[in-house]
Amino acid sequence: MKNTSFYISLILLGLAVTHGSCIRESKSENIEIEVLPEDIVELRDDQIKVAGIQTGTIESRTIGGSLKVNGIITVAPQNIATVCMPLGGFVKSTTLLPGSAVGKGQPLAVIENQDFIDIQQGYLEAKNKLSFAKAEYDRHTDLYREDVYSEKNLQAVTVEYKNLLGVVKSLEQKLLLIGVNPDMLKEDNISSAITLVSPIKGFIRSVNINTGKYVSSTDVLFEIVNRDRLLLELTLFEKDAEKVAAGQQIKFFVNNESDEHKAVILQTGKSVSEDKTFMVYADVINPCNKILPGMYVSAFIEETGNKVITIPSEAIVSFDDKDYIFAFEKDKEEDGKPFTEYRMIEVKKGVSGSGYTEIKVSDGTDLNGARIVVKGAYNLLSAKKNAGEMAC
Repeated sequence: MKNTSFYISLILLGLAVTHGSCIRESKSENIEIEVLPEDIVELRDDQIKVAGIQTGTIESRTIGGSLKVNGIITVAPQNIATVCMPLGGFVKSTTLLPGSAVGKGQPLAVIENQDFIDIQQGYLEAKNKLSFAKAEYDRHTDLYREDVYSEKNLQAVTVEYKNLLGVVKSLEQKLLLIGVNPDMLKEDNISSAITLVSPIKGFIRSVNINTGKYVSSTDVLFEIVNRDRLLLELTLFEKDAEKVAAGQQIKFFVNNESDEHKAVILQTGKSVSEDKTFMVYADVINPCNKILPGMYVSAFIEETGNKVITIPSEAIVSFDDKDYIFAFEKDKEEDGKPFTEYRMIEVKKGVSGSGYTEIKVSDGTDLNGARIVVKGAYNLLSAKKNAGEMAC
């Protein structure tokens, strides 16, 4: 007996779908009518291509939600340098502007001060006296051993020698403080001008001097930032403390741009401030030139989760306040034409993340190895809905 199916034309998809929700009365007793179950949708091969149907399998994934937070781009304290002139002075020259790149030890400015001359002169005088005192100390020590000099005379010479040694060491530190190498200082290269150099590699964030300006020891002359290692400084509420930990991944955006950047949590704050917030710090991965210290960011912290059964989120469709997926049922042939049946399966949705959603099958159907429709699921749903509306 020859099998015949009813095919309904779908305007939305341009597909003819067979859905046997009712049986029309046949005028011929020799024709058998195929009745499809309510949860089955049937498509021809050409209709499958038009609808963009693609299948895949379920996957076990560790997914969780995401926590949206705000913060700023910053750098570690050791990568920021505030440059001052410890003894002050007048600015003789500087050529740098904010944004200029500098290397460690590169000249920043030349500062003049008459006190610089006094320190250098005092050091050279004390150093010369120390040489004489050292010789006297050695001579008196030898004579004391030979019982030529008294212990009292040796003590007096020792005191003089040690006092001068302290003076020289003290002046050495002053010279180092203003940027003068004591080993290179000679009587013929004393100068009232000192070159201020950069303590780190980076770029100039701020310049607070100009030629001729007097600066004191407490004035900030330059701020230098090293961008080799950028950090996110994020502000979280105390209720979210248990949701974050070192090692979690972060996606963030700057200046409302669509470019996505990544970071990894380095450490979380160990105390809560008066406004019930705490800080989280994260290392920026592969920073680009668009990311600058001080920028505000919008960040999403990926929460940790358990390994669950997931499928792509677009594979789940909603109908009558319920969620469904479609699974390949079987291939068949009618009147010499190939058809494919898909079964509609009710599921419960769980957590979502990174484009995947956890699913649980309501009736306990085993989906291991099943071919799940991962693309075109809504087209199948439209076909089923339209077929049902046209049924008698």
